[in-house]
Amino acid sequence: MNLIVLLIQRIKTMLKIGVFGAGHLGKIHLKIAKSSSKLELVGFYDSSSEAANKIVSENEYKFFDNPEDLINAVDIVDIVTPTLSHFDIAKMAINAKKHVFIEKPLTNTIDEANELVNLARSQGVFGQVGHVERFNPAYQAVLPSLTQPMFIETHRLSEFNPRGTDVSVVLDLMIHDIDIVLSVVKSPIKKIHASGVSVISETPDISNARIEFENGCVANFTASRISLKKMRKSRFFQKNAYIALDFLTKQVEIVKMKEVSPDLQQDLALLLTNAEGKKKQIYFENPVIEKTNPIQEELEHLASCIEKKQTPIVSLSDGAKALEVAHQIINKIG
Repeated sequence: MNLIVLLIQRIKTMLKIGVFGAGHLGKIHLKIAKSSSKLELVGFYDSSSEAANKIVSENEYKFFDNPEDLINAVDIVDIVTPTLSHFDIAKMAINAKKHVFIEKPLTNTIDEANELVNLARSQGVFGQVGHVERFNPAYQAVLPSLTQPMFIETHRLSEFNPRGTDVSVVLDLMIHDIDIVLSVVKSPIKKIHASGVSVISETPDISNARIEFENGCVANFTASRISLKKMRKSRFFQKNAYIALDFLTKQVEIVKMKEVSPDLQQDLALLLTNAEGKKKQIYFENPVIEKTNPIQEELEHLASCIEKKQTPIVSLSDGAKALEVAHQIINKIG
């Protein structure tokens, strides 16, 4: 098969994508879409003509001054605008039977989220929400070990940045960890406790939440956007295992225990004896952590799901569930 035929086949399989929003994250999406082997960047739209003109002058991106023109020109609408505008853009795109990628949080309200879920289902289009930590290579590495966590503790701290303060820290930061926990704890929520404080913004800048699940699992969440340093850490405790995960540095620590074998060479093993006198061997696992770009992974994952007609890992329904829990936490804060 010659090179020309290969190029033609590649072009046919590439899905056309248009980016809405050219802010900090939007620029990253534009760059990734431009270089992707699965996506063909058609162009972008931004409500600020000044910002758009600057981007056009610095890059070879095509600017669309009409949202509908961009939607009609693509297969996938990538929404990286402020949260308040997610719903209107997504609804317009889905009604045009276009697949959508929507940054987190999915929408501003639960009603809006549920409407998009139902609309996408009725129109037969695929949608994915930008809970990017699901594609973090460190999380992917420990996922097979997360069988039934019963206690979870998460810390997500950031230095203050006006970007994102249009919503509570729960929707800005904590929602990442809410999504992760909901994806690994397969049980309904029993009870939620929460507190938070507005320090700089009009909405809470620091918050703590405790979620109790019906299966007995408890998850403690802490999120702050007024910290002196960044932190993105989670710890999972389950029967015979402790799993620590650093989303920021992409490092993991997995400590497991198993029953002591009769033929075990004890002088070479780490042993722990419990109160009942039972001995268990402690051992460490070091899974391979791939060097991947999580944003590229999530965008190209949607493209693959569209081609294979499969539901994305982070579906619109998943995004709606995370949003609902986030709002329950916000309501508890008062």
